[in-house]
Amino acid sequence: MYGQGLVKGLSITLKHFFGRAVTEQYPEQKPVLSPRFHGMLALDAVRCNACGTCANWCPNGVIQIESVRDANKKRVLTGYALDMQYCLFCGLCVESCPQNALSWTQDFELACYHREDTLHKLYQAEVSQVEAASGSE
Repeated sequence: MYGQGLVKGLSITLKHFFGRAVTEQYPEQKPVLSPRFHGMLALDAVRCNACGTCANWCPNGVIQIESVRDANKKRVLTGYALDMQYCLFCGLCVESCPQNALSWTQDFELACYHREDTLHKLYQAEVSQVEAASGSE
C-alpha cells in the first residue's frame, strides 16, 4: 500500500527518461513560433502617414514620430524612433494603426550587452532611405 506512490512516480520518470527529447538545440535549431508572437516591431514607412495614433496609444511613450507637411498639406514621415528597452509588447500601437504600417515580426533575439545598444535608432535610417527613394522618383 505504501509503495504504490513510489512505483507510480518512478514509472512516470522512466517514461520521460526513455521518451522523445523535448529540448531544442537553440542556436542551431530555431523554435517554431506562433503567428501571434510579439517579437520586434516592424515599420512599413511607405504605408505610414505620420498620424501619431501609435505614439498616443503607447502606454510608456516608447514611440516618437517626427513629421512635416508637404506642399499638399499632407504629413510626411521624417523620423520614427522606437526605444525597445521600455516596450511592454502590449500591441496597442499595432492595433491602433489605421494604415497597418506597424506589425510584429518573429525576431525574438533582442538581448544586448549594453543599454545603449537597445535598437533605439533602427527606424531613423529606414525612414531616411524611404525619403531618398521617393525624392529620386
